Amino acid sequence: MPTISMFYGILIQMFWDEHVPPHFHATYGEYKATVNIRELCISEGELPRRARQLVLDWAELHQAELLADWDLCQANQHPNPIDPLK
Repeated sequence: MPTISMFYGILIQMFWDEHVPPHFHATYGEYKATVNIRELCISEGELPRRARQLVLDWAELHQAELLADWDLCQANQHPNPIDPLK
C-alpha cells in the first residue's frame, strides 16, 4: 500500500484497486481509520480527536489531489505524494 503523505506521526496510504467510494487510510499509532474523500468524513475505524481533525483538515486542503491519486490507484498506477500538513 503506497504511502502518499505523513505528518505529525499520521501515515496516509491508499490501496490499489480498492472498493468505492474513493477513500484513503490513516494510521496513527494503534488507531486506524478509513476516510471518505468526497464527503471528508471517517467511514470506518477511529482516530483520537486531535489526529482526526488534522487528517480531515489535510484532506480538505488536498481533496482534488486525493481524488487524482484515487484514479491512479484504480488504474494500478502509483499515486503521487501529497504535501504533508505543516
